[in-house]
Amino acid sequence: MRTILKRERIKNNLTQQALADIVGISRVHYTQIENNSNNKNPSLDVALSIKKALNYESDDLFLIENVPIKNK
Repeated sequence: MRTILKRERIKNNLTQQALADIVGISRVHYTQIENNSNNKNPSLDVALSIKKALNYESDDLFLIENVPIKNK
């Protein structure tokens, strides 16, 4: 999961749908990016549009956090 991306979206009081609308992509596409579903990486244009919409300056917005998997 891209926790920085999610944190910044919430900090800006945006739903996934609202941010997707601003960027010009579907909510499903945005959700895949935020959750890193199917290793979904945004195109450069989409990535820059998301950064702009969130007023985010750093380059770490799309880093993927490694979450340890618990043994059953």
